Amino acid sequence: MRNETALGLAEARGPWARVLRFVLYAALFMVFAGPLLALMTGAFTPTVDPTQFTLWPDRLSLDNLERAVDRNVLDYLLNSFLVVGGGLALQVLVSVFAGYALARKRFRGAAVVLVLVLATMMLPEEVLAVPLSVLLADLPLLHVSLVGSLVGMIVPVAAWGFSILVMTEFMKEIPKELEESARLDGAGEFRVFWQVVLPLCRPALGVIGIFGFTMIWDQYMLPLLVATDPAQYTLPLALRSLRSDDQVGIGVLLVGAFLAMLPSVLAFLALQRSFIRGLTSGAVKG
Repeated sequence: MRNETALGLAEARGPWARVLRFVLYAALFMVFAGPLLALMTGAFTPTVDPTQFTLWPDRLSLDNLERAVDRNVLDYLLNSFLVVGGGLALQVLVSVFAGYALARKRFRGAAVVLVLVLATMMLPEEVLAVPLSVLLADLPLLHVSLVGSLVGMIVPVAAWGFSILVMTEFMKEIPKELEESARLDGAGEFRVFWQVVLPLCRPALGVIGIFGFTMIWDQYMLPLLVATDPAQYTLPLALRSLRSDDQVGIGVLLVGAFLAMLPSVLAFLALQRSFIRGLTSGAVKG
């Protein structure tokens, strides 16, 4: 039986084919992982030449990390964790309840709601900056200003159209017979949602968890609108201010960039299995 590669070509065999595959995989590894390794190496190299990077440093040092701590990089990192923790928890909560309502319930105007949710994904952040800043300065009904607080960075990311659409489409694929069977056994609305529908959505939760984490973690425009004091900066925003400081060396910036990259990588590794299952679940149906 002849195996085929992802490109539809027959898989070659023999020593030269193995050598070719090794060279190809090594080249792909260097293209995608090389810059990340160079970043990590530069962050822990005592003297960094901004024009030269190496994957194999002469010696490693924590000098850059100590200078970064003196520049309050860990405080900025903590702010980022607080924002992404609160924002992602609210975003997942809103997504699963909104997805359940749109996928499992019939009500007039459901299609219009989906179109509106989709429309929010079409607007760039620059267009939303002015109305968002006005809303955060005077929250409707409550008349409370969220400017100058981490809460102002959490509330706007509580609902994301992408996560809602992913949960809606995934919940539509769950057989209604399971829900009807649970109702015949006396299960109420919340029990059906919590014990029947939601456990089957773990792959989708992995998808929205990774994408939501990355979206919130990389936010730059929102902290720029909300923060009024450097103590409120998140790490991506703090990197901008550190770069504009002439007294900050390139090593401190590399440490900040490395700390900004590491949580996203760890989040993907932690949710990798659910993420891949969520992406491939639609391909194996039917």
